[in-house]
Amino acid sequence: MSSEELVEPVLTVSGLWFSYPDRSDVLKDVNLRVVPGERVGLIGPNGSGKTTLFLEICGVLKPAAGEITVLGKPVRNGDFRPDVGLVFQNPDDQLFCPSVWDDVAFGPQNMKLAKDEVAARVLAALAAVGAVELADRPAHHLSGGEKRMVSIAGVLAMRPRLILYDEPSANLDIRSRRRLIRLLQASAETLLIASHDLELILEICHRVVLMDDGRIVADGDPREIMGNDRLMEAHGQEKPHSLVPHQTPHHLPH
Repeated sequence: MSSEELVEPVLTVSGLWFSYPDRSDVLKDVNLRVVPGERVGLIGPNGSGKTTLFLEICGVLKPAAGEITVLGKPVRNGDFRPDVGLVFQNPDDQLFCPSVWDDVAFGPQNMKLAKDEVAARVLAALAAVGAVELADRPAHHLSGGEKRMVSIAGVLAMRPRLILYDEPSANLDIRSRRRLIRLLQASAETLLIASHDLELILEICHRVVLMDDGRIVADGDPREIMGNDRLMEAHGQEKPHSLVPHQTPHHLPH
């Protein structure tokens, strides 16, 4: 038995199946175990089941079969679980209050925390993402990068043990993307990151899970999986540029 198998997992997914009413099975016998401190990249083509898996882990969707546990407790459909945070792909789906401060405070307030504790958490979360100066601004007036950081702050303020990031670098400029990478690299929480940005996954994650057609088809070292041309091509993926060997150009004689 490995040392990781002896550690109590943050997340366990066992024999998970799910289908939407108008589609065939979206998740097919998914099994996943994530231990504290892991940063796991979830990659695969559109429609492979990544976002659906996240919604299952959060208890938004009810599985057709199988079980999910977070910190040893079963996830039930409709349960409010502040120990699990989801950062949506589109920040506009997450930001709906009159001000940034109110948006970040929304989660802690729903945890029935004392007013002083809510304020302390909001300030700490905004500081963590470098957005304290945005506190009084309406979220809908922010840039895309600013909205992304505020949506992350809203999750951080609840202090979850497990954070799910759905396409966190989508539509970010270079500066905002680098800020996001630094934030994720410094994160103490256990992370699951679903992304088509494979270079970001390489920089952040210790482990990669490749999904296709509702199943996990590979799980392991990021460089081994994403550097496997045959595997990546078979499942609609391209090898990250940083893993492509650089060829020295041949100079023609003068």
